[in-house]
Amino acid sequence: MLKKSMKNLPTPHKWLITAVAGFLFVLFLLPSEQASAYKNTSSTLEIGKRYSLDIKTQNIVAEETAEIEEIENRQSFKVKSGDNLAIIFKRAGLSPQETYKVSQAGTEAKKLLKMLPGDSIELDINQDGQLVNLFYSYSATETLAITQNEKSEFVSSIQTKPVDTRVNYAQGSITNSLWNAGRKANLTDNQIMSLAGIFGWDIDFALELREGDSFYVMFEERFIDGEFIGAGDIMAAQFINQGETYTAIRYSDGNFYTPEGRSMRKSFLRAPVNFKYISSNFKPKRFHPVQKRWKAHRGVDYAANRGTPVMAAGDGRVIKSAYDQYNGNHVFIQHGEKYVTKYLHFTNRKVKVGQTVKQGQIIGTVGSTGLASGPHLHYEFLVDGVHRNPRTVSLPKAQPIDKKEQANFALVAEQRLEQLNNSKRIMLAMN
Repeated sequence: MLKKSMKNLPTPHKWLITAVAGFLFVLFLLPSEQASAYKNTSSTLEIGKRYSLDIKTQNIVAEETAEIEEIENRQSFKVKSGDNLAIIFKRAGLSPQETYKVSQAGTEAKKLLKMLPGDSIELDINQDGQLVNLFYSYSATETLAITQNEKSEFVSSIQTKPVDTRVNYAQGSITNSLWNAGRKANLTDNQIMSLAGIFGWDIDFALELREGDSFYVMFEERFIDGEFIGAGDIMAAQFINQGETYTAIRYSDGNFYTPEGRSMRKSFLRAPVNFKYISSNFKPKRFHPVQKRWKAHRGVDYAANRGTPVMAAGDGRVIKSAYDQYNGNHVFIQHGEKYVTKYLHFTNRKVKVGQTVKQGQIIGTVGSTGLASGPHLHYEFLVDGVHRNPRTVSLPKAQPIDKKEQANFALVAEQRLEQLNNSKRIMLAMN
């Protein structure tokens, strides 16, 4: 429109409009420094003449380009078998001097000595082939960062990613085994083993499970930046075995208690070995398979693979660790003044007389030494010197939760039970 209108104007008018437009451009569209300079010389501007503009360039583009180049020069190196920092740096074209400087970057830099095959380290290398930064993620949440300070010295620090913890639930019904039911409920192997450990003092999972038994589990799940990194601890669980309900609540001390505050952990394990089956029960009279005569069988024989670890059934002190032609390699443990447990036919003994042991500690491995027809653990349980059936004897309870913690635990237990019951109702409604 402007061009068409100007065609009909006299030439002097055209020059006037062009001059005014140019002047406004200088005043309002140029940067302030150039506008000021041209205001001072506006009286000498000539129409139709070209003027050069001395515009200073900014460093923004150069800085952005440098950052991009630095990112583009980040290289990732996977740790191979036999690798160390020097070998990886040589592969990256870095000098031994840089290897030394990085290794001296502070206490945290020693984590580079524990790199494992399959781990990765990332290196920022500039255009001169020199190291700028190093990053080593040694866990899902922690990364070792080695960077240069203002003196161009390498320093180390740990960068930690926040973990988001969420609550999830699972339920299962027994058809043939806890393991299969747990896998069907999408529990991890560790969660299934933890579940067995929580209720293992009350339920014999090898012999007492029945079809139709069920469980409910509330557990933590961990996320970083919205990405699942793994399952956390079980927070509460319930197991219904042959119509009897067992409930466990995890407290801040890491132990599990009944809703009333009694410890789920008993003073003794019901079975101190992961066995295949019971080859011989506690009996007043049994025909001995080796001696070929009738005699009392004062313990329980747990058939298991040779070399299977055997655990101490409870805390105590080893009063015998020896070998003889009848018991083979055997270990006896005294538990206070009242209880003694005996473990026979080991392949190897792992403890010595006088040694203090903790419940669950490995004391030997299953074998068939002495008078034994095959690999198994012969386990005896004595109360005041009298042999009792290890599978049916009443096990003493462990200490309840500390009195100082009872009020706080009651609040936690109430909350956990409400969450567990709500999840059960939702799951049942969905099914």
